[in-house]
Amino acid sequence: MNTDEAIALVHSATAEELFGGGDAHRQYRILAKLVHPDAAGPRGTKAFARLSELWRQHGTIRTPRSVYSTATLDHRGDLANLYRVPEGHLKLVRDPACNDLMAREAAALHRLAEHGDPRYLPYVPRLVETFRHKSGASGKARRGNVVATSASNLHSLAEVMQRREGGLDPRDAAWMWRRLLVALGLAHRAGVIHGAVLPDHVLIEPDEHGVVLVDWCYSASAPGERIPAIVPRYRDHYPAEVLDRGTPGPYTDLAMAAGLMTDLMGEHAPKALRRFADGCRLASPRQRPDDAWRLLEELDELLHRLYGPRKFRPFTL
Repeated sequence: MNTDEAIALVHSATAEELFGGGDAHRQYRILAKLVHPDAAGPRGTKAFARLSELWRQHGTIRTPRSVYSTATLDHRGDLANLYRVPEGHLKLVRDPACNDLMAREAAALHRLAEHGDPRYLPYVPRLVETFRHKSGASGKARRGNVVATSASNLHSLAEVMQRREGGLDPRDAAWMWRRLLVALGLAHRAGVIHGAVLPDHVLIEPDEHGVVLVDWCYSASAPGERIPAIVPRYRDHYPAEVLDRGTPGPYTDLAMAAGLMTDLMGEHAPKALRRFADGCRLASPRQRPDDAWRLLEELDELLHRLYGPRKFRPFTL
């Protein structure tokens, strides 16, 4: 990085963008050396002053409710950086153009908390706070959500697929599928379509067989509302009605869940389970299942025929 690049970066970046992704002190020392007036001349005066202010700001975001630290970057999601905080995770969009998607998640989680069956709320995150945070030279506010889950030791199904490349035993995939249908049943009865049932958005707790469906930024909750965006790398996972900007419904989420579970089992999926999943993914939405609770009953009947009465199978990664 040269002086010109350093000056441009300091004037355009936020405190968390400069110092939230690694060794903050080292990054500060590098930039301070490049933009200091002794090295950059008069043009470095404003840049060095701004760098000093960003350094004072770094690591904290103040809201009307609390003060959150951005010292621990836990994950870079599709739209947002996720920082670990005592309450759970602080999600802060990287691009203000995605503020509407973060607001959509907040609205969905609020609706689930208000209208969802309390017994099943642990299957989705809890919204602690939503806010707008203004920082950076542009002065544009970015939307942040603080979310919490009741489970710990969570792993995404994307990670499970990476660590079990040969596919899962269908008996292990069965409890994940069942619990995912519970999460979707909770959402659909509350009037919310998730819209992005993808490997990165389904988290499991291996020891206790927990499932949490996260990232509600792509959800739809108003009649006739479309899914607002897709995750490009998972384009092939979406049903036609999403890609064609058609009207989503419970059948959209159920189709994506079935495809995800088929991918999770790979070649281990027995023909009966594969046929069951294929029936959830028919081209016409009207021909697909549209009730997660009824589908769960049908899945349980099929699993009983295949494997007998349910019993707990320890699962480790």
